[in-house]
Amino acid sequence: MSALLDVAEALDQIPEWRGRVQVVAPLEGGITNRNYRVLVDGASFVVRIPAANGHLLGIDRAVEHLATRLAAAAGVGPEVVAFVSPPGLLVTRFIEGTPVGLEAIKAPETMRRIVESLRRVHGAGSLPASFSPFRVVEAYAETSLAHGVKLPEVYAELRLHAAEIERALAGEPACLCHNDLLNANFIDDGAAIRIVDWEYAGMGDRFFDFGNFAVNHELGEEEERMLLAEYFGSGTPRDLARLRLMRIMSDFREAMWGLVQQGVSTLEVDFADYAQRHFERLLRATADVRYPRWLSACA
Repeated sequence: MSALLDVAEALDQIPEWRGRVQVVAPLEGGITNRNYRVLVDGASFVVRIPAANGHLLGIDRAVEHLATRLAAAAGVGPEVVAFVSPPGLLVTRFIEGTPVGLEAIKAPETMRRIVESLRRVHGAGSLPASFSPFRVVEAYAETSLAHGVKLPEVYAELRLHAAEIERALAGEPACLCHNDLLNANFIDDGAAIRIVDWEYAGMGDRFFDFGNFAVNHELGEEEERMLLAEYFGSGTPRDLARLRLMRIMSDFREAMWGLVQQGVSTLEVDFADYAQRHFERLLRATADVRYPRWLSACA
């Protein structure tokens, strides 16, 4: 089935738009779903056509819908206009704004604004779903094998590291987390830093958001301290250690996600290279001479 027909079918799911759609244009950047900017009577919206295999990646479209609504109510996520289930079609209002570049994101004022958005998210409410990177990597391993993708030899070693990290980090209260803080998911609308794409949201450890954000934006240690100081008022050695360990789990999750995608995705993306890059980075992190100190600081 062609992408154009998919779009036509998706728009047909929104009866109030019939005869009013002016422009449909694909939005680039996603490597799971197909997203389109749609102009209706002069107003802009984003229509997300979900990947059919999203459930194999741990995505629950009903939870994504609820998370997006909670984030929107907190002034961070996009406004939800419609949700059609099945197939899990999500329509949100297009956020007019500018991307937040990798270098700009490290500036103190931008960091302060990002932290304010994260703080709002973490206090936005509850979801009927949990998120644990430790359970996710296990589930992804099973899914990869079920779809003919062999686990790398380092998987067994990395599972041992994950187990000791989980023991060290036990006890953090759960809150609503985004869990996929890629640079492309941040938009500056002039008043606030907005965050989009809530398909991996769940109740979890806020330090995964910190570690995920830090590793995706290649933050140095001083920038990590700035992030924690903005959020908590100070950046303790224990907090920094928790963040560093969650950087490792973020890369483990991404590496395993890349394995699953090798077995299930129909997109023309080199997921083998994607997985390999994340495996290499997390192996460098577990080999860091400071790794045992991070564990002991949290235990």
